[in-house]
Amino acid sequence: MLAAMRDCAEVYPIFILDPWFPRNMRISANRWRFLIEALKDLDDNLRKINSRLFVVRGKPTEVFPVLFKQWKVTRLTFELDTEPYSKLRDAEVERLAAEHNVQVIQKVSNTLYDIDRVIAENNGKPPLTYVRMQTVLASLGPPKHPVQAPTLENMRDCQTPWKPTYEERYGVPTLEELGQDPEKLGPHLYPGGESEALRRLDIHMKRTGWVCNFKKPDTEPNSLTPSTTVLSPYMKFGCLSTRTFWWRLTEIYHGKKHSDPPVSLHGQLLWREFFYTAGVGVPNFNKMEGNPVCVQVDWSDNQEHLKAWSEGRTGYPFIDAIMTQLRTEGWIHHLARHAVACFLTRGDLWISWEEGQKVFEDLLLDADWSLNAGNWQWLSASAFFHQFFRVYSPVAFGKKTDKNGEYIKKYLPFLKKFPAEYIYEPWKAPRSLQERAGCIIGKDYPKPIVVHEVVSKQNIQRMKAAYAKRAGASSGEPKKQHESDKKGGKRKSATGQSVAEMFIKKNKTKKI
Repeated sequence: MLAAMRDCAEVYPIFILDPWFPRNMRISANRWRFLIEALKDLDDNLRKINSRLFVVRGKPTEVFPVLFKQWKVTRLTFELDTEPYSKLRDAEVERLAAEHNVQVIQKVSNTLYDIDRVIAENNGKPPLTYVRMQTVLASLGPPKHPVQAPTLENMRDCQTPWKPTYEERYGVPTLEELGQDPEKLGPHLYPGGESEALRRLDIHMKRTGWVCNFKKPDTEPNSLTPSTTVLSPYMKFGCLSTRTFWWRLTEIYHGKKHSDPPVSLHGQLLWREFFYTAGVGVPNFNKMEGNPVCVQVDWSDNQEHLKAWSEGRTGYPFIDAIMTQLRTEGWIHHLARHAVACFLTRGDLWISWEEGQKVFEDLLLDADWSLNAGNWQWLSASAFFHQFFRVYSPVAFGKKTDKNGEYIKKYLPFLKKFPAEYIYEPWKAPRSLQERAGCIIGKDYPKPIVVHEVVSKQNIQRMKAAYAKRAGASSGEPKKQHESDKKGGKRKSATGQSVAEMFIKKNKTKKI
């Protein structure tokens, strides 16, 4: 926006509601609400500097030529976007702008670094391990500092023309206009907008001890209130600058003992950067077929199991509680995502990670194309993480941080009268106890749709066969896949160590 305001008489801040997204992506009512609130907040903040937000409806390639003429535009500025559709769209917008003699300025601001420069620094290939990513970024130096937000002083010599009639045409849309049913909204836990993002950031940054000691694996997937920042939705929507977050953390770390990547808060931002880079550099990154870093697996197509998983009806309370939280609130802890993703794919149901990716795309407030694809490949042991024999138990994992099942009782209240002994495995409770608890397993709550102890062992052998087939392929893909990792040390996972080593360290069992 600062680039747009420089030496200009009129400035028109716009947000385009592109119909491509609802037609090609799954978007829940919760996420639409978040977007609407973010737009309202942006409009409010623009009003404070005597400007306004114009929400334009339509295809960018169709509306831009009209606006160029209508507003006599000479300069167009926008944020560089790295997703496949966005890159094609923006290239076409640039072409149209050139036809209308409109100067185009794109700024890198959604990521810490210019992703193309990161790939160029790594000999034209995306780093495929976290360690290699750190090495490349170290050669580039620290991220740029964020610039100051536009002020009244910046608007001194320019104006935003606004007429009362514009309200209906360019105003922020309602849920109803977007075809959403307000009745489907979940609890309003995470209001959208930059103002809310900065308020939440300030609250967390005041907890200097917590910030310095933060280690993601030590946080709880099933705490009754979030054990992490829940700033990811705000970063996804651009309400919180990743560079602002990075440098606030840097200020706190200065002169203090603190945790380090990959587990620190800085480390979490670098994970985001890692998957963004992979999303740009790996062809067909959100698919299994045609994806050179992804193991090709013959997944099953059990629609009943997929539906039961997505609706929280697997018969495993820990898994179902997580999916219920996701469906109602739009957010779940990172390790909770690990548990349900492993369960859907290689752990229990043997369903493709692409199906899980679609569900998360729909329900997560922070659904992000690159992060969603990257994490699902990781958790299905299809790429980046290859210790497929490390399987999350849908019973034991939750017990580690919530022995009494308080989290389960919160999201599956019909199980709240089951004692701790049976809350994770209610099907083992005597019939008399089930009757006293008011929940008969198989009637009021389903029995487990698979037997974890049996299917997990079968699936480990299936994954072993998929890896063996890949290793025996004559195409040489595995060699190509890791060519860019030669400087990254021994290759266990993207961090240089297994996820199990990060999470449970000396525990030598095969269940996480």
